Amino acid sequence: MNCTIGLGEAGVLDKYNIEVIGCNLESIRTGEDRELFSEAVQDIGLEVARADIAHSMEDAQRIVTDLGYPVVIRPSFTLGGAGGGIAHTPEELVEIVEQGLLLSPEHEVLVEESIEGWKEIEMEVMRDTAGNGIVVCSIENLDPMGVHTGDSITVAPAQTLTDEELQNLRDYSIAILERVGVACGGSNVQFAVNPTNGRVIVIEMNPRVSRSSALASKATGFPIAKMAALLSVGYTLDEITNDITKATPAAFEPSIDYCVVKVPRFAFVKFKGTSRVLTTRMKSVGEAMAMGRTFEEALQKALRSLEQDRAGLGADGHDVFDEKNFDELVSKPTPERIFYVAEALRRNWSVERIHNMTGIDPWYLHRMAGIINAEKRIKELGLSGLTTDNMLAAKQLGFSDEQLAHLTGTKTDVVRAVREVLGVRPQVKTVDTCAGEFGATTQYHYVTYEKGNATEYVEAEKPRVMILSAGPNRIGQGIEFDYCCVHASYALREQGYETVMVNCNPETVSTDYDTSDRLYFQPLTFEDVMDVIEVEKPEGVIVTLGGQTPIKLARALKDAGVPIMGTQPEAIDLAEDRDRFAALLDRLNIACPPSAVASTMDEARDAARRIGYPLIVRPSYVLGGRGMAIVYDDSDLVTTWNPLPTSRQTVLSIWTPSSRTLLSWTLTLSVTPRSAMWAPFWSTSRSAVFTLVTQPAAGRPSRFLKRLLIRLELSPKNWHLPAAFEAC
Repeated sequence: MNCTIGLGEAGVLDKYNIEVIGCNLESIRTGEDRELFSEAVQDIGLEVARADIAHSMEDAQRIVTDLGYPVVIRPSFTLGGAGGGIAHTPEELVEIVEQGLLLSPEHEVLVEESIEGWKEIEMEVMRDTAGNGIVVCSIENLDPMGVHTGDSITVAPAQTLTDEELQNLRDYSIAILERVGVACGGSNVQFAVNPTNGRVIVIEMNPRVSRSSALASKATGFPIAKMAALLSVGYTLDEITNDITKATPAAFEPSIDYCVVKVPRFAFVKFKGTSRVLTTRMKSVGEAMAMGRTFEEALQKALRSLEQDRAGLGADGHDVFDEKNFDELVSKPTPERIFYVAEALRRNWSVERIHNMTGIDPWYLHRMAGIINAEKRIKELGLSGLTTDNMLAAKQLGFSDEQLAHLTGTKTDVVRAVREVLGVRPQVKTVDTCAGEFGATTQYHYVTYEKGNATEYVEAEKPRVMILSAGPNRIGQGIEFDYCCVHASYALREQGYETVMVNCNPETVSTDYDTSDRLYFQPLTFEDVMDVIEVEKPEGVIVTLGGQTPIKLARALKDAGVPIMGTQPEAIDLAEDRDRFAALLDRLNIACPPSAVASTMDEARDAARRIGYPLIVRPSYVLGGRGMAIVYDDSDLVTTWNPLPTSRQTVLSIWTPSSRTLLSWTLTLSVTPRSAMWAPFWSTSRSAVFTLVTQPAAGRPSRFLKRLLIRLELSPKNWHLPAAFEAC
């Protein structure tokens, strides 16, 4: 949008007679410029927070004199709350405003009265050129105002509004799009609702699709971006057929009979020293989404979808709390607050007390309290006391087999077996955009628990192959694995297979309902994947295209009798297991740094004494260098070890920045390629430079070089080592 504004102001669009469709330049300016948007909202009789525009630090300080602290800083024309924040002190004001002015292309920020603690609601809206408008989805933040939507747990549809409040926000949203001038396409409008008196404040709008648009599309099955493109070229909502039902027009507002919860994923371990307190400036790096028939089920499924060693809302053996700062960590918005709130409920804190400290709506707190009460009851009953009804009730609240095993003191596979004996099995439900009013022609599913056998599974006509995708985005893993999974689906379809995709990331192409023949929006855990496998019965499962997430499941799936296609778990383990891989290198006589494997802190210290500092600490089965560090002494080792991801093992390898321990050999080889196919790999002089690193004890690397040259199909008779190197 900023680029389009720039092209328009530079006269490029007029020069080449280019029309901006969907949303013209004036609409973009009105929607993105804080001052123009405020005026537009007030023109139609709606209320905005008291605020003023600042183009300098002096302007901001003058405005705060009138408004008082705290104030919200919102830069114009930025994404993800970049450059924004909440200032509680003059020092914070200076820091945030300076960044906001720097990041805003217009060098302006909105200084706004704070409405921290109010409910935050987002409406995803579509409009066409004929004036038809629909609300695709309402999304409610679990956290109150003060936390960026991208960093908050969000729920769709909104759960705590009255019918009158919801209808008012629907009407306001469509009116705002019309006033701003969005001719057609998708936009989202954000509101703050006072929980005590229902007063509504318009926060902002995006005259474009956003991260929330992707979430709303996956939550409802309504493809916002696709529809926006069609509307932009002249179609109207009533002229476009719903892809999923094939019987209703896009003018029908989606209706869903399930609950969707999105939980953000953070990577503060990559940014040491960064504050973990969540504000209006977005800090998350990815997110996971889950569907369930109840909020409780969707919440627990979403939390275990994050792949951060949690099986749900606690009760999984991974609860560790900072007792000294416990009260503060309940009240402050951080990535861990949801678990501190749950623990406070376990400690018999009242819902009212937690609400006053956090601003989280009592409705959500009561639902979480229900989960905690169920935990206590399950623990009292034990596994033998879980009747069919009790087991079903637990699964409807989202409890995983791992949680039930922890609460009853048994093993996960035992819980699964008991559940099978009791006949408590998951059922397949369909995302159909219409709450079952019309049949669905697409196979877009989630798995849930209900009484009876009202499954919506349809038997396939062709053999199926299941692809396990990559899960939530994170640093070190973006869309590259999703790309692999999508193209695998295309290739398998061409070979006559029906493809089954399993993933929990709403930001990806693999979770589009038409990428694969069948899509399951499920957590990528052993239990949840097996639930889909037992229904679909695929001829094989591909685990090597989705990165580390499915790789970790390979062994357990194979042991459960699941046919793995492609690289087998044994080969995966040989490469991923640091100890086995080092032994393989020894057998192949390939030099590698001295190393040792440790599973505990004591083992790590012993290994460090044998090898000597400095060392590299590298966990097994991780991606993007997660948990890796160079350590120089015992203190560094302890600091690095404590936050390490749960892993079967960690390797400690020798590392040195100098040539004391490792010898670096640099040589130029003059070679003659055996065939023309190798010619492009060398310059016209037919020479190549190799840098080799060996241990002193390994001696000369001549044998290694000969093996390398043979692999490259070069004649070992035609290469010569410089005399100086030969004598080394």
